[in-house]
Amino acid sequence: MLVNVLVIGSGGREHALSWKLSQSPKIDTVFTAPGNGGTENNVSINVDDLDSLADFAKKNNCFTVVGPEIPLAAGIVDKFSQMNLKIFGPSKNAAQLESSKIWAKNFMKRNGIQTAKFEIFDDPKKAEEYVKSLDYNVVVKADGLASGKGVIVCNSSDEAIAAINSILVKKAFGDAGNRIIVEERIDGIEASYIALCDGVTAIPMASSQDHKRIFDDDKGPNTGGMGAYSPTPVINDVFAEKIQKKIINKTIQSMKNEGIIFKGFLYAGVMIRNNEPYVLEFNARMGDPECQPIMMRMDFDLYDYFVASVDGTLSSMPAPKWKNQSAVCIVLASQGYPESYLLGEEITGFDLIPKNAIVFHAGTKKQNGKILSNGGRVLGVTALGDTLSSAISNAYAAVDKITWPSKFCRMDIGKKGLSYL
Repeated sequence: MLVNVLVIGSGGREHALSWKLSQSPKIDTVFTAPGNGGTENNVSINVDDLDSLADFAKKNNCFTVVGPEIPLAAGIVDKFSQMNLKIFGPSKNAAQLESSKIWAKNFMKRNGIQTAKFEIFDDPKKAEEYVKSLDYNVVVKADGLASGKGVIVCNSSDEAIAAINSILVKKAFGDAGNRIIVEERIDGIEASYIALCDGVTAIPMASSQDHKRIFDDDKGPNTGGMGAYSPTPVINDVFAEKIQKKIINKTIQSMKNEGIIFKGFLYAGVMIRNNEPYVLEFNARMGDPECQPIMMRMDFDLYDYFVASVDGTLSSMPAPKWKNQSAVCIVLASQGYPESYLLGEEITGFDLIPKNAIVFHAGTKKQNGKILSNGGRVLGVTALGDTLSSAISNAYAAVDKITWPSKFCRMDIGKKGLSYL
């Protein structure tokens, strides 16, 4: 019997997940709540309305897939599980790896998982004194969820003090910044390593690399991500095994030892320094925009693996297969993001996109048959190519077809990868 699937979220990640799941022969209808201008079968329920989402899933016999972090942190998986509704994602306890950076850092410290040296503060004066005592640069992080923007990378103690004031005094991230982490800045090569877990077994997804800063050459403030590509030559097979063993497997086992079963996507943002991986952050869900190129390269039925994750049977699943091509996702944003930006501008050019590319929608809405901008990160133009270089060319060729007045994107997505080939 065919099942229905409910994908929760409204970003490019959720469009990519919905697109991939809709290819499964075992699925009848994929609903997306609340979805965006590009997703089909949208359900107008917000991601934090857990009761309405549960009611919908129950009435429509849905297997549920959670995209973003907010419902995970609110305990949607616990709620659905209590109602005997099948749902893919980590419990509220397990999602603390992302919902509290302080919890995650302390977890890593007590379990010997490599991460940067850090201290925790809620008093701006004490944080400032600490920064002034250091002979190295730091990163200042808000404890709670801040849509990928709560991390400020500092080049001097003056910048660090400004960051401390911004978060603790001016409340730039609201209550998410009631406490902060001040940690050693580790410079190296950053990559994203994502695994699908069932609490015991962790199956690695294809490697990828995100581009966090708003401007070319990694300049400007952090964003939710301006583009990504897969696979990345930064993580070769030997290094992937090191990350899998030292970080992913150790995290899953340590969580289990502490009485927490981690099911879902475990995302380790890693910095590679002197051939050693350090965890910059954990996410308890698939990355966005990493999801888009990973889904484009995926050559297996994702639904089967989601079911195995929930049922605890991943060890019996075959190794995932990936297309032997590169995929590149370029995020098209509205000018002014991640600060203020215009909404409601008409976007055109979708009918001109070549066959080797897909436009995943994020901050869009459909109105009177038109697609309008409805967010900071608006679209994720994603293309395949036989090489990374050709995938980059194909993605930017597709980007050129899309137009709206405030359109903005980085022009160097994937360039880091080329320098390693």
